[in-house]
Amino acid sequence: MLTFLRITEIIWFSMKFNFKLIKWLVFFAFILLNIIAYNHAYKFTHFTKVEGKRIKPENLSFTSKLNVLFWGVDNSRPENTATPNQPYKTILIQSQHSLESWLIEIENSKGTVILFHGYSGNKSGNIIYSEAFNKIGYSTLLVDFRGSGGSEGNQTTIGFKESQDVKAVFDYVKTKFPKDEIILFGSSMGAVSIMKSIADYSIQPNKIILECPFGTMRKTVQKRFEGMNIPSFPFADMLMFYGGIQNGFNAYRHNPITYAEEIEIPTLLIYGAKDERVTLKETNDIFEALKGKKKLIILKDSAHQNYLINNEKVWFENIELFL
Repeated sequence: MLTFLRITEIIWFSMKFNFKLIKWLVFFAFILLNIIAYNHAYKFTHFTKVEGKRIKPENLSFTSKLNVLFWGVDNSRPENTATPNQPYKTILIQSQHSLESWLIEIENSKGTVILFHGYSGNKSGNIIYSEAFNKIGYSTLLVDFRGSGGSEGNQTTIGFKESQDVKAVFDYVKTKFPKDEIILFGSSMGAVSIMKSIADYSIQPNKIILECPFGTMRKTVQKRFEGMNIPSFPFADMLMFYGGIQNGFNAYRHNPITYAEEIEIPTLLIYGAKDERVTLKETNDIFEALKGKKKLIILKDSAHQNYLINNEKVWFENIELFL
């Protein structure tokens, strides 16, 4: 029969063993969590050689979501799938990387609109917008950001370093067409890149048109996980930490709401009320922060998409009025 002292010793040994086991489990969980975050950060900011169309995280199957949870979302490098219907010139503009652009000049042009695409996009996705601006009398320059289409690289920084691309392209157009009115147009990441370029490099286009820019980097990263029904904490902050290290910038300082405070240029801000990636609050915060002449248009039937698809008439009316 076990004595009380012996029973106490057994219980103490068992607790000590379990405590050590728990410490090791916590340690390995911490290491695994960091590996997962590192993988997500890399694939979020680098295009792979995986073929096929990019699938949105929220559209993945349950099994695929589990796989993505550990390894991150593979992004195939965005390639241009179409070319403009009207005559155009292919131009290479030097930023930190060589940027491929298409220049479409029209007779009696009112000015030049430079078009910048969103995350995981390319300039062929802006052809429909280019045709719209051509129709109302503007020449256009469609740009591939670094890592996309015909431009060099495989990296994307969600608008941070792309702001340097905006400056390089703006400087090129300003030099080539010194008398032109220059309008910058950007969707999502393209809009953010324009805002950061104005805030950081003091470029001075005549007007800017911004479609669905996110308010803060942290918020857009959180949406990435929420779209897969995965808790964003602590993954969002870990992804930002490792993404910043991998790409050489502080992701917590990448906030378009802050950039808006430096913008005094006339601005047209457009938002889709059904946007699943950018909130109305973010949009309102950006709009309130803008310092110059400004107008906000909310399209009630649009999500995070090309606004010409379902709102051509309203879009044209507001663009022509603004320009």
